[in-house]
Amino acid sequence: MDGSLSLRSLLNASMLAASEAKILMAHILEKHYQLPRSALLSRDDLQLHSEAMADWQNLESRRLAGEPIAYLIGKRGFHNIELYVAPGVLIPRPETELLVEIGLLEINRIGDSATVLDLGTGSGAIALAIAHDAVQAKVTAIDQSPEALDIAKINANRLNMASRVRFIHGNWYEPLETGASFDIILSNPPYIATHDAHLDQGDLRFEPRSALTDQGNGLSCIETIISGAMEYLNPNGLIAVEHGFDQSDAVVTLLKMAGFRDVQARLDLAGHYRVASGRK
Repeated sequence: MDGSLSLRSLLNASMLAASEAKILMAHILEKHYQLPRSALLSRDDLQLHSEAMADWQNLESRRLAGEPIAYLIGKRGFHNIELYVAPGVLIPRPETELLVEIGLLEINRIGDSATVLDLGTGSGAIALAIAHDAVQAKVTAIDQSPEALDIAKINANRLNMASRVRFIHGNWYEPLETGASFDIILSNPPYIATHDAHLDQGDLRFEPRSALTDQGNGLSCIETIISGAMEYLNPNGLIAVEHGFDQSDAVVTLLKMAGFRDVQARLDLAGHYRVASGRK
């Protein structure tokens, strides 16, 4: 076999950014050879067999065309868990971990038996990250997309949490039974305005549009979540909603208008106001 097919040669010749090429090649090594990522260095003279080579060329070309790495390798790390992701769900992002941290802090304040509602769960990222770190919390997750819920349930099974998170199909609060109430409501809803240029750039081009934009000004889903929250929050309950980098003032105003107290604008790790919260 030609030495040009060695890991070292293929990585050096790739038009991808070095970090991206290594992620994809590590996936190839795990899939075809059951080798760890460290083999990129320790076995860099390894020559790919024909099936692995075809897989590498396919992944490389698809990434060069812009497909998100998370979809290509089928997974994404989030908080303290690893999630299966596919084109039917939004790719979990580091800034959304802020919602998880807010939820966990509130659970620590209340106690492990806290009840949590995750609205628009997608891959199950928020709900499952909460359940992973707060094993006694009672977590309910809702999404209107059957495809997203299928992926979320796959993740729950993979993480051995299928019995600890209740998944419900429906639109925001609509599928909840009469009298349902929660200590914490968390949501990362669609908040990008329909004409925002970012929707046609980068990974967003490949993600489900319904998970990104409300087909309006970016605030309609947030307004629905906030306006309905009082009915489903326990006394002193907390709501926290992720929003766009330039929407903080608007979301804070919505929370105050809905009657919430202790309203806070919270910064993500990049220093952007990313989550607004309030208490009943």
